Amino acid sequence: MLEGRIKPMTKRGIAILLLMTLSALAPLALHADKKKNQPEPAAQAPAEKQEIPDFTKIVFPYEPAVPRVRYLDYFATSLPDFGEKKQEQKKQRWMDRLAGVDPNAASKKAPKIRFALYAPYGVAVDSKGLLYVADTKVGAIFIFNTETDDIQLIRNGAEAHFKSILGVAIDDADHLFVSDNGLHVVEEFDANHKYVGSFGAEVLRGPCGIALDPENRYLYVVDTDLDQVIVFDADTRQVIRRIGTTGKNHTLTDSGEFSKPTNAAVDKDGNVYVTDTLNDRVEIFDADGNFIRAWGKNGDGPGNFARPKGIAIDVDGHVWVADAMLNRIQIFTPEGRLLLAFGNFGNMPGQFQSLTGITIDKSNRVFAAEQLFGRVQMFRYYTDVEAKAELERRKSMLGSKKDSTISQKAGSGSATTPPAPADAGDSAKNAQPAAAGAANPATQEQPSQATGAFSKIPSMNPPVQGKQQ
Repeated sequence: MLEGRIKPMTKRGIAILLLMTLSALAPLALHADKKKNQPEPAAQAPAEKQEIPDFTKIVFPYEPAVPRVRYLDYFATSLPDFGEKKQEQKKQRWMDRLAGVDPNAASKKAPKIRFALYAPYGVAVDSKGLLYVADTKVGAIFIFNTETDDIQLIRNGAEAHFKSILGVAIDDADHLFVSDNGLHVVEEFDANHKYVGSFGAEVLRGPCGIALDPENRYLYVVDTDLDQVIVFDADTRQVIRRIGTTGKNHTLTDSGEFSKPTNAAVDKDGNVYVTDTLNDRVEIFDADGNFIRAWGKNGDGPGNFARPKGIAIDVDGHVWVADAMLNRIQIFTPEGRLLLAFGNFGNMPGQFQSLTGITIDKSNRVFAAEQLFGRVQMFRYYTDVEAKAELERRKSMLGSKKDSTISQKAGSGSATTPPAPADAGDSAKNAQPAAAGAANPATQEQPSQATGAFSKIPSMNPPVQGKQQ
């Protein structure tokens, strides 16, 4: 009896179990049919490779004018180790893990210490083309190889003793001079970057920019706190004279006086140009310290200054002034006529953030330091001779195009000259205005003078690169 009762219950339980299984599988089957009916997603096209823009095409002034300044590169930090071969790592056994032992410890290298500019100020270039940058906050002189991007350093506490370094200058023997605003001295290093000594402790209070006159053997030190330029003998390090009056609490505005001057540069005639920063002007003196002229005033318009700091003179005698507040570089004649201005606030090439030092080397490379952004930008200056050659080349090309068009019309053999094709006609019409813009007779066709072959002045906030202003 008991067996008879169990068997029917078992059969019933099996039937219920089968029904439950089928009901559970039914939705899955329905979803599977839906997935089969759905169209397969289209294959995504491979992502296009984004090309790195060629920043060396950035020139000032813009085309079609003849370029006078071209962006090249920038320097900010030492490079990481690229392309090192990875060594095979030994597998860590359980016993090593238990004991806390790393079997690859002997083969692992310590991470490379990288140095970066933080607050660069003075810049200079030696005879080998190496770029020297004084960084006030890092407390070191960065020496960049502009070809390989390798870096050497003269560091506080290691190769030197610094406190607050600002200006740098290099003489013909590659001796390096560094102004230390904290120690109130100028420190000297030989061509191998070995410390030689210091001078000026008795007369300097706030040394900033340094300039060398290799012909007259003068070393100019701009003292911001004293409102003076101290002239040293470059050989004996003895004081020759002082330019300016001290003790007036930066209130003097008369010609030949200063209010917190910062930097200086010397031209080929031995004249010294000083940025009188708080008076927003540039003052010029001869080799004997006599005042010649001054130009500049406060403002944000072309030719005006807000905080002129860095100053340099190119091979053609043009005066380059870096403005820390307006974030632009302006180029003048020695008489103060503005030739070109470029730059505004930003982090792109040709833009600046708190310009400080500027220098031009014998290869016509221009280096401009930015204290806020921690970098030095490098540009190429095209001389008057190079600009004139480029202008003549463009004129020659334009003349060849005109001759080709005339010969095509003459060789048509028809009594009535047929109209030129639309493309040819348009190019012939557009060629003349482009050449006129490139030549800019008002500034480039004049006889060769100190003004050079500069083209028209771009606006302080230039339009998109490549568009004619």
